[in-house]
Amino acid sequence: MSGGVPPLARLLAERIAATGPIPVAEFMATCLWHPAHGYYATRDPLGASGDFVTAPEISQMFGELLGLALAQAWIDQGSPPRIVLAELGPGRGTLMADLLRAAARVPGFVAAAELHLVEASPVLAEAQRRAVPGAAIHPRTEDLPEGPLYLVANEFFDALPIRQFVREGEGEGGTWRERMVGLEGDALAFGLSPAAPVEALSGVRVATGGLVETCAPGAAIAAEIGRRLAAQGGAALIVDYGDWGSEGDTLQALSGGARIDPLARPGESDLTAHVDFEALARAAAPALPTRLTPQGVFLERLGITQRAQALARGLSGPALEAHVAAHRRLTHPEEMGLLFKVMGLTHPDAPPPPGLVR
Repeated sequence: MSGGVPPLARLLAERIAATGPIPVAEFMATCLWHPAHGYYATRDPLGASGDFVTAPEISQMFGELLGLALAQAWIDQGSPPRIVLAELGPGRGTLMADLLRAAARVPGFVAAAELHLVEASPVLAEAQRRAVPGAAIHPRTEDLPEGPLYLVANEFFDALPIRQFVREGEGEGGTWRERMVGLEGDALAFGLSPAAPVEALSGVRVATGGLVETCAPGAAIAAEIGRRLAAQGGAALIVDYGDWGSEGDTLQALSGGARIDPLARPGESDLTAHVDFEALARAAAPALPTRLTPQGVFLERLGITQRAQALARGLSGPALEAHVAAHRRLTHPEEMGLLFKVMGLTHPDAPPPPGLVR
């Protein structure tokens, strides 16, 4: 491989040449978490100097409203005196800091909360320690302590490794070819495995040649959240881009805010895929899901326009223009308002979190 090729591309090519093509999930996990060259393991990808901007970085209103929604869910479930307040994939800690500031206006909520963050990136964990002093940081969801769980996961599940399968034949059952990353010459290239049955897809119906994505890590984390909610109470808010069900290739790479070929810059671009909320809801049983709701609708139900108007009173000039643009970006259907969805999970006997319905 010639000069200018990312170091991780060389390592992947050497591995594939030695042992054969690898599944897309293995490719994603290596690109994102390789200890020396992985995208998340080695950098802060957020903000103007990064490759993407998340909702909490766009406006404080996002975290504030999620905090008040969780605080109301806590009240609706009898205000338990000790809770686990957690965030999965907290970025720089901005969302949790905004959440706590707003939720502090609800008597007793913050005092009852033990703060926990789930983060595998050492770079981002350092930023989180500065933004949320005193929060415990864990590498895995299952490391969270037991207790009523009040959890938020914003743009977390989309970065978990996926497998991709292409349908071979018609009807239910049948066989599938897994999409693999191999080599054409010395360059990384997509290919397909030999056809074989896939038990997890036995009831899936798509046309011949149709592609379906699965995310075993996401299902396992949803199952752990659901177990805790069903056994001990609480509420979870999952915000991400995706839909109910999965069909089609949604793997994408971002570099400098622009989409690029997922194979072009391994370890130097962000890799994500759309979230299958139906699979998460199924895995979280017996915790109950809410209806999947567009982010814009959810935030409007929570009063984001009223909050935006209140904040605007103290602004003028470029600051006011940026504030108006942030409100639009979070809520408008042509921006994040429709692409991003929200799903709540609660104990089977608990009402849905504010802003969501069943």
